[in-house]
Amino acid sequence: MTSAKIHPVILCGGAGTRLWPVSRRDKPKPFLPLIGEMTLFQQAIERTSDTSQFAAPMIVAGEAHADLIEQQLAEMHCTARLIIEPAARNTAPAIALAAARLDPAAIMLVCPSDHHIADTSAFCAAARAAAELAGQDYLVSFGIAADRPETGYGYLRRGEPLPGGFAIERFVEKPDLATAQSYLESGEYSWNGGIFAFRAGAFLDELARHRPDIAELVRRAVDDGREDGARFSPSDEAFAAISGESVDYAVMENTARAAMVPADMGWSDIGNWAALHDALQGDAGGNVAPENSELADCKNVLAISDGPRISAIGLEDVCIIVDGDEVLVTTRDGAQKVGKLSGPNEQ
Repeated sequence: MTSAKIHPVILCGGAGTRLWPVSRRDKPKPFLPLIGEMTLFQQAIERTSDTSQFAAPMIVAGEAHADLIEQQLAEMHCTARLIIEPAARNTAPAIALAAARLDPAAIMLVCPSDHHIADTSAFCAAARAAAELAGQDYLVSFGIAADRPETGYGYLRRGEPLPGGFAIERFVEKPDLATAQSYLESGEYSWNGGIFAFRAGAFLDELARHRPDIAELVRRAVDDGREDGARFSPSDEAFAAISGESVDYAVMENTARAAMVPADMGWSDIGNWAALHDALQGDAGGNVAPENSELADCKNVLAISDGPRISAIGLEDVCIIVDGDEVLVTTRDGAQKVGKLSGPNEQ
């Protein structure tokens, strides 16, 4: 049994452009109170606040959001270590930075800062199961219970049973609708939610085996880094030389020790306005709207405004977002494409 505390590693990356115009470069998606009063980042911290199970969190983020992170931590009276990425290089280098700053024996639980999880107790149970497998040097993914044929997520296919989980037989890229439906019907597939558990030393060993260039540059960046209170800044020169790559491509799809734990915990990546709509409690018609809005003969409409009244008649499966002087109107199906508009890229 793994009795040592689990070390949460919270990744704060990405611009959240598909949640424009509310998500902006200076205050992107993780730092917004999209569901409830706490921001998604604060919810990620809160989920790992049980000190009997979790150590103090370690946060990996860019310089642009360091002050915002410390402000939101202070609101929670929470202390954390902060690693400042000199440049955005995707998840494999970010996780490696955290692993290199931990004891090699430490079990790290890697969590995105911008996901929503409705059932914290189920999350903590999955974390314990993942930690047990990680203590045996498995590299563990959370396999999110799939409840619909989603084409926007990658999938994990279950392999042989393991204590508390399964080996991963294979990783599958985002499928088309018919393939996703077959995955759902088979019961053998879970969504790849981007939550992982590793022993820090085991992760670095696997990274060195499969991506030795990244491992060496991360080692140099940490060796030549500098501390300033709770902040640690890796070497700019060494880290900038890294070719960015996701942890899935760099490690998880290559290791012989990939495992998964099933997690049915009300998870959403809040990847676009339609996903946020699904995570919020709607009325009898599936509508979500502020009190000063009026929706007549509408169904499955999301209306969000920071002030101006929204009035709509006869709409179905539409998202209407008002923020400052920007207005976005999209179908639910079109919500995935919001990041391709010029507005999010002119922030």
